[in-house]
Amino acid sequence: QVGFAGSRVRPADADPAAYTAEAQVAAGAADALVGPEELRDTLGRWLRLLTRPSTAPVPPPPPLGATDLPATGWEAVGRARSPRRPRAAAYLDACLTDRVTVSGDRCGGTDPEGMLCGFGEQGGRTVAYAAQTGTATRPAGYRTAARLVRLADRLGIPVLTLVDTPGAANDAEAERQGAGAAIADLFGAVAAARTPVTTLVVGEGGSGGALALAAPGNTWATPDSYFSVIAPELAAAILKRPPEEAESTADRLRVRPQDLAELGVIRGVVDTPPA
Repeated sequence: QVGFAGSRVRPADADPAAYTAEAQVAAGAADALVGPEELRDTLGRWLRLLTRPSTAPVPPPPPLGATDLPATGWEAVGRARSPRRPRAAAYLDACLTDRVTVSGDRCGGTDPEGMLCGFGEQGGRTVAYAAQTGTATRPAGYRTAARLVRLADRLGIPVLTLVDTPGAANDAEAERQGAGAAIADLFGAVAAARTPVTTLVVGEGGSGGALALAAPGNTWATPDSYFSVIAPELAAAILKRPPEEAESTADRLRVRPQDLAELGVIRGVVDTPPA
C-alpha cells in the first residue's frame, strides 16, 4: 500500500484500492511500478542518468520527414497535420538512448497520450525531454512537463522539448482541471530555467498550448511544421470570415517555417536530411 493515510486512520468506508501502488501511479503520484527483480537495475539507471550535469544545450535533432520548404502557409499546415509525418516518439528514438520515463503531475493526473517526459542519453551525456505527441495536450501533461523541467534545472541537465499539438485541450473537463493555470506554470518553468532548453517544432504548433514548451531564443522548426498563435480555421472564425477563407488566412498568419525564421520567432529551420 502507498498513501497519505495509514490503514488504521483512514475512513472505514474508504476504497482500499485507492491506497495501492497501482492507484498512485494511475493518479500521477508515482512514476512507475518496478518489480523487485528489476529494482537494482532501475535504480542504477536513474542514478547514472541523474548525476551527469552538462552546460551545453541540446542540438536540435535533424528532420525525419520532409526537407524541402512549403510553398504556402496552407501547405505548411497540411504537412504538419499529415498522419504520415514522423511524431515525437520517432524523434526521441532517433536522438536518445536508454530512456526512462517521468509520469504524472503529482496533482492527481497523467497525460500519457499527449505528453512524453523523461530522461535519456545522447552522446554520453544525459538529456531531459518533454515531447508533445500531436494530440490536444491535457492539463496534467503540462504540469508533468513543468515538473520535468524544474527537476532537470535543479540537476543541471539540459532539456529538449518537442512541440506538436493543435492546441491545448479546451473541453469542459480540461477547464475543471485548471488548463490555464497548468499552461501558465509551464511557461514560467521554461522561462525561469537556468539549464539550457532547446525546442524543436516537429508538427503543429498551435496556440498557447504549443508556446508554453518553446524555449526563449532557442526554438527551431522542421520543414513539415507550422507555429502560430492560433490555427487558421479558428483565426478565420474569430475574424468572421467564411470557412473557405482558412487557406488564405494561413498565408496571412505567416506560419511557414521560413516565415517564422524571417520574423525572428524561431532561430532557424533544421534542414539536414536524415542519414
